[in-house]
Amino acid sequence: MRSPASSPTMIGRESDLEALRDELRAVEVGGVEHGGGLRAVVIGGEAGIGKSRLLAEFLAEAESSATVLLGRCVDLGNDGAPYAPFASILRRLIELRGLDTVLAAAGHGAGVLPVLLPELADDSAVPARTGAERLYELVTVLLETLSVDRPLVLAVEDIHWADSATLELLRFIVRMAERGRILVLLSYRSDEVGRGHPLRSYLAELERTRRLTRWELARLGRDQVEALIARLLGCEPDAATVDRVYEMSEGVPFFVEELIGIDGLATGEDLPETLRELLLARFEKLSDPTQQLLRLVSAGGVCVDHELLSAVFDGTADELDAAAREAVVANVLAADTTEYTFRHALVREAIHADLLPGERSRYHRRFAEALEASPQCSATQLSTHWLAAHDLRRAFIASLEAMEEARRSYAYATAAAMGDRALDLWDSVPDAQELGSGALGITSRTDLLSRTASALRNAGDNERALAMVNAALESAADLPPARHARLLRDKAQYLMNLNRPGVIELLQDALEVVPAGSLPAGDGLRPQLLTELAARYMLAARFDEAVALTSQAVDEAESGAEALLSVAHNIRGSSLVAAGSIERGLAELDEAGRLAEHDPGAALRYAVNASDAMNTLGRYEEAVRLAERGAREARARGVERTSGVILSSNTVEPLLALGELDRAEAMLDPALALDPPPSFRAHLQRMKLWITLWRGDLDTAEALLRRWHGGLRTLGELEVQSELGVARLAAELAIARGDHLGAWEATAPVRAAAHHRLPASDLPVLAAAARALADGAFRAAREAGASGGAGALDDLDGIDVVGEAARLDAVLTAIETWPTAVAWGPVIRAELATALAAVEAADGSDGRPAPERFAAARAAWQAAIDATASPLAPAHLHPYALVRAARVARAAGDSGAVEQLAAAARGEAERSGFGLLTEAATALASSRSNRAGHGAAAVGPGAPLTEREEQVLALIEQGLSNKQIGEALFISAKTASVHVSSILRKVGASSRTEAVYRASRASR
Repeated sequence: MRSPASSPTMIGRESDLEALRDELRAVEVGGVEHGGGLRAVVIGGEAGIGKSRLLAEFLAEAESSATVLLGRCVDLGNDGAPYAPFASILRRLIELRGLDTVLAAAGHGAGVLPVLLPELADDSAVPARTGAERLYELVTVLLETLSVDRPLVLAVEDIHWADSATLELLRFIVRMAERGRILVLLSYRSDEVGRGHPLRSYLAELERTRRLTRWELARLGRDQVEALIARLLGCEPDAATVDRVYEMSEGVPFFVEELIGIDGLATGEDLPETLRELLLARFEKLSDPTQQLLRLVSAGGVCVDHELLSAVFDGTADELDAAAREAVVANVLAADTTEYTFRHALVREAIHADLLPGERSRYHRRFAEALEASPQCSATQLSTHWLAAHDLRRAFIASLEAMEEARRSYAYATAAAMGDRALDLWDSVPDAQELGSGALGITSRTDLLSRTASALRNAGDNERALAMVNAALESAADLPPARHARLLRDKAQYLMNLNRPGVIELLQDALEVVPAGSLPAGDGLRPQLLTELAARYMLAARFDEAVALTSQAVDEAESGAEALLSVAHNIRGSSLVAAGSIERGLAELDEAGRLAEHDPGAALRYAVNASDAMNTLGRYEEAVRLAERGAREARARGVERTSGVILSSNTVEPLLALGELDRAEAMLDPALALDPPPSFRAHLQRMKLWITLWRGDLDTAEALLRRWHGGLRTLGELEVQSELGVARLAAELAIARGDHLGAWEATAPVRAAAHHRLPASDLPVLAAAARALADGAFRAAREAGASGGAGALDDLDGIDVVGEAARLDAVLTAIETWPTAVAWGPVIRAELATALAAVEAADGSDGRPAPERFAAARAAWQAAIDATASPLAPAHLHPYALVRAARVARAAGDSGAVEQLAAAARGEAERSGFGLLTEAATALASSRSNRAGHGAAAVGPGAPLTEREEQVLALIEQGLSNKQIGEALFISAKTASVHVSSILRKVGASSRTEAVYRASRASR
């Protein structure tokens, strides 16, 4: 039923409707290989712009060729019932396709469906216990299966009101659906999604999947408003009416329709002066019984089920029908087979805001009482209604029940919101402790703080989780020791997720609170604490301590605690491998894998550490196999954004070592798009930086490092492997920029006396340090030759090349038994031989010709070329050795060897996609270079500046000090000073201002 003030056809949305038809046609083609598969569209626009109308028109059309499923999100603030739109979607799916068909399509996962639709639960069945992502996977598979024979349109309106569980499920469907023919349509109010709203980043992430199209509905122009008025009135409007309506509605279709329904429009009398008056204008023309009904309905939300409304309405069924019919005819409500819906949420908001305090309390109480009697009662909605009714005791009980209900549904953000509500109510409910203990075993406010913190952690809000557990720890003196220790453990976990220091100390404190023998037999808390502390020691490369603690954990653990024992053997094995006891460590890891067979969590932890061990040992294909298998399990377990991200990183790294850059990036970008927590994201960021750098895109690599440096550095302060990873990236980027001093500075961690050795990660950083010495010595030799002097090593800023080369060689000797040192070791020694040869060339006192001076270095590079042909060598290392050998051959004057080596390097680098090496090889072959890095010649006095010096000069122009230049380029002020001195010398200037002037004139 329509009122005259609702146009029978849309105006101004023809192109949008046709675009939706195109999307459905693309899906109907069927299958990803034919351009079909899943497609998604997000339609944004301000309130009243016509999003719902556009979707309604399209969905009505689509029903002839597709299964159409529609769900709506409800405005309950942060308290929305988990998966609310999917309950409606699943009911409609069952209605259209039949329960047996839906259960058959769900297969073995059918037992999880009651999470979305409680009425499907079988009282005699054991509830399915699984992860959130297992639920998401089931829903995705269900939709895929049922869309094979008939396309499926899944529409969810008003996602700006969606609970986080609904958004996560939608995210999974859009990202992961691979079969079938599915069109996902989402709508949201753009005026509700301001800066900082979580939906902004959510939609941006979905756009990066390239499976989603997003557009905003525009306001109508004057001509379109005129056409809409003509449709509404059934005749051509006069210009004055069009102008008046266009001015007042500002082209928003809903406001146009509301204005046309006002009696005084033609004369301009009694027109509403505010938006509220406009929204209530149609409402206020209705009879008193209908207005009363609409006030009641507004307390129930935008959509209210007919049976529920009947239960809360205090008149007869005939009176309800009469009032509802008048509201529908007046186009305030819309009705379908089961529920009433406000034609626009703005109208419902205006009516609800107009309720008197007593009305609001009474109406919400009626809804709460009716919901309690319903078998489909949502505890979240119940809590909201009791709170609005000011019945704090019942609101408290419902909040606790809603917290547990949401936790069981993996809707952790909702669980946290309900926990927050219960905490707010605790002091206002005299028997709160008794009620909590009876309902959920929450014996104190501290317990509730702890559970809410856990929900926040699982929802990804570790900052608030940390604040919550700190509040719980304020009463630590009154807690039993085991409870106190668990809170300390939880706080350590939250700090760990935030990349904050203090984790080790907290775990040590927890162990002191529960000393050996203080807990009952069978309590696994102490072995768990010992294992977690050992894991932190392992990440800090304190391997002996890690092994000792895990051995203690194994001794204290119960024989049947296989999951706990698996993790202990896992950490012990990983520590032994990293410390060089490889065979013992691998045997421990095998035992960890065996013990983890029946525990998915332990199995994932095994996959993470076993795949990492294989990669560090140079067993790259085995590492990929283990990590990919683990990543699949992480997806099924609902931990794709945590363990799954680490396993993606553990897949990407060995793929890079195998030279499969395209395959690595295909995994890397989607994993980054998941927006994982900082401690997990950093590993992916390092991989992304490395690929970008070695593909040859230095500007992007430098920009990414600048953007991500803070988080990477923070994690590096906690984990040695991460510290070395960042050092390697910074050094290799500086080398590529021709900045040997910056590279040397970046490698400081591996050269520090207190450094805990981690051979697999030390070797690449040692290679960068040796390269920095070689480049610096080469540069000094050229400048010495250009100036006609000798011994000109001042440009190394006091670095003792010979002494430092000996120290690096000693470090290499200490870790040379590591398997991948068979490839890295010869490269490092060749760089050191090159540095020493360049020192001799700079000194010039021996009078030997260049070929003789560089003979030892050339022999060392030939050994490196041979060694890097090993399968233990990362793929980039062999063409790198060829490029460096060509560079030394050029220094020795052997042009034939330069050409041969450069050609071989270029061919190999091009095949794998190492653009940085391709460019260096090409430059060497043409006897010129556009880069001062990998294989390029540095510059002497009077020659062009290096890229790093160009960057420094640009910052000098801006008036920055050496300290500020260092901060901008991630180098020390001392290194910046050296670059400034080099610039002054090259341009022949005596001051920074003169240097800028001379460089500017030279560039004209």
